[in-house]
Amino acid sequence: MSDHEDHGHDVHFESADAGASLTYPQQAGTVRKNAYIVIKGRPCKVVDVSTSKTGKHGHAKCAFVAVDIFTGKKMEDLSPSSHNVDVPHVSRTDYTLLDVGDDGFVSLMTEGGDTKDDLQLPSGTDEAEKLAVQIKADFDAGKELVVSVMKAMGEEQICAVKVTGQA
Repeated sequence: MSDHEDHGHDVHFESADAGASLTYPQQAGTVRKNAYIVIKGRPCKVVDVSTSKTGKHGHAKCAFVAVDIFTGKKMEDLSPSSHNVDVPHVSRTDYTLLDVGDDGFVSLMTEGGDTKDDLQLPSGTDEAEKLAVQIKADFDAGKELVVSVMKAMGEEQICAVKVTGQA
């Protein structure tokens, strides 16, 4: 035996969250249009669901057509309706826009008065680019803005903006 009785147990847990899962299971047959689902590891919004009945001993299958909520990319998946699919925890939070940096990063204020400086202007899709241009233009015009940030599976992106008043 060695001096330090460690018995080969090298236990080391490393987690950045409070143990909350990024997804939860839901039966494929109960997922509807406009719901969220994970396809190929990406959080997606379902745009179409079709269920097909198969042969005598087969399972009914659900065909999902969905759009990645951050990239806008179209994804498809097929799953037996009795099986579980992963559904991402999606949250939307509103923040007051404090500043737009030249580097594309935004400075936001939470409801509690703390600042959040780790988000960039939206990009990746035509809609996101238009939103970024609108945010910059409205901010430069001196308007007071509130941005909505969508968060899912550890990713965050600004998804909407509204003008609250003139500064």
